[in-house]
Amino acid sequence: MSISVNSLTNGNTEFRDEEFAALGLDTSPGLRLALASLQTQAQELSRLVTATVDAMARPRESLSPHSAAFAEIASRTIPRWHFAMLNDTERNDALIVALERRIPAGAHVLDIGTGTGLLAMAAARAGAGRVITCEENPLLAEIARQIIAEHGMSDVITVVNKRSTHLEMGRDLERPVDVLISEIVDCGLIGEGLLPTMRHARSQLLAPGGVLIPGAARVLGQLIHSEVADGLNRVDNAGGFDVSLMNMASTRGHFPVRLHTWPHEVLSGPVELLDFDLLTDPLEAGSRVVPVPVTAAGPATALVAWFELDLGSGVVLRNSPDNVGSHWMQALIPFDKPLPVSPGERLDVELHWTDHSLFAR
Repeated sequence: MSISVNSLTNGNTEFRDEEFAALGLDTSPGLRLALASLQTQAQELSRLVTATVDAMARPRESLSPHSAAFAEIASRTIPRWHFAMLNDTERNDALIVALERRIPAGAHVLDIGTGTGLLAMAAARAGAGRVITCEENPLLAEIARQIIAEHGMSDVITVVNKRSTHLEMGRDLERPVDVLISEIVDCGLIGEGLLPTMRHARSQLLAPGGVLIPGAARVLGQLIHSEVADGLNRVDNAGGFDVSLMNMASTRGHFPVRLHTWPHEVLSGPVELLDFDLLTDPLEAGSRVVPVPVTAAGPATALVAWFELDLGSGVVLRNSPDNVGSHWMQALIPFDKPLPVSPGERLDVELHWTDHSLFAR
């Protein structure tokens, strides 16, 4: 099969039947959808390359931090949730207290996913002798460098523009660190890659007997019925028309919802879905059957899930539905189809997880 780059990046090009025939391919709807998805991705890449080339051709005009071009790049490359996260005082205070309690004086510390450098600076203030902090986003890494410099901490903190899995001992790190900080969690705990990050970091970057923050985490959940929340990621009919083909673009696995903002019925109490010792457990993808005692009747459309993050020394962060002040939403894990349940029954939920997603059947 050979499809030209121009065919993919040209927004005015549609693949015709004779082009499929020339390649020895059928014109199945599935193949057309697959090619259209590649075309969409290629067009976006082409647009980004064009915008980058244009900006580099006019650096004085386009690359000023006060220019419209820079603002567009920044808003596209730095997710908006960073602002909500930085303004989450409960989260900030909990992490800072944990660092103050758990970082030994003079310790070598690695902070994975620095963002603005907040936790790296908190670690230095807590008494760390050396802090290496890594960030894969070049713009965020530079923002962190300048914020750290403004606070006079550049002699203690070094920002490395790399993923943690690409850090090199002897080049980026002098030696395995005494304390490793990695608060890369989403609404369902694992969506930002916490499991593979921890697997690598604790074996390759953390000294034996070192401190891991967080050290443990749980995911809890309960059954709910909510047609409205279910409709955030699934559709069958609209205006009397069958538009269910759109479901091919729905999110696979969990996605964020602010549960209290949507009409819903709770059909069970909270149960533990997952429990990780981040220092010793394998942290691999897996599955398990979770028995859920049902407390109310109705078709169960999903599990709503949240995490409890154990930062050590009695400090725990959670994004449960009743914690409406948390910047983290809850994770909705939809069932493939509604499951009828009655009070007193036990529903055995088959829970699956990958490195990044939660699924339930």
